[in-house]
Amino acid sequence: MDTPTFQVKPIIVHPLWLRICHWLNALAMLVMVASGWRIYNASPLFNFTFPGELTLGGWLGGALQWHFAGMWLFGINGGAYLLINILSGRLKRKFWPLSPRELIKDFLAALRGKLAHEDLSHYNTVQKLAYLFVMLDGIVLVCSGLVIWKSVQFPLLRELLGGYDNARFIHFYAMSGMVGFVVIHLIMVALVPKTLLAMLRGR
Repeated sequence: MDTPTFQVKPIIVHPLWLRICHWLNALAMLVMVASGWRIYNASPLFNFTFPGELTLGGWLGGALQWHFAGMWLFGINGGAYLLINILSGRLKRKFWPLSPRELIKDFLAALRGKLAHEDLSHYNTVQKLAYLFVMLDGIVLVCSGLVIWKSVQFPLLRELLGGYDNARFIHFYAMSGMVGFVVIHLIMVALVPKTLLAMLRGR
């Protein structure tokens, strides 16, 4: 008599909605950063400009069109991501609690290259803090971007950010924080390639 075999259902690390949001967000950020650098070059805040080869749009008008297109994708997709996380309870489940002791422990382990990545469904404290930072940074980007785009229509937001000129600096710093996160994120993906596979196929 044959022994019945049971097929083990693979564990889904990232649900489909999360993967869709992730890749749409990656596209939106690429478009917004590259076009944003071209817009920045037209009126620099600091003593440097970005290489034209790294920018998108060709000229100021073209860059603005690309930036607005990316803006809608970034805003709608980011809003959907936050809403689903909050309503499903995933935000609390995945990112809390945050322990200072665990953060120091995981941070020191990361510096030594010994941060565990066996269970991709579990975020270590460094990851939790990094992803929470990105969520908050994204909100700052949207708010400061609205002030730059429609300053007259958002007077309260403009005042909260210290005026139009100050909003431009805040937008630049928030963009820099986002780019910094992406660079570190790509380095970690290169070190732990299975995280990319999980984001592509869900497991």
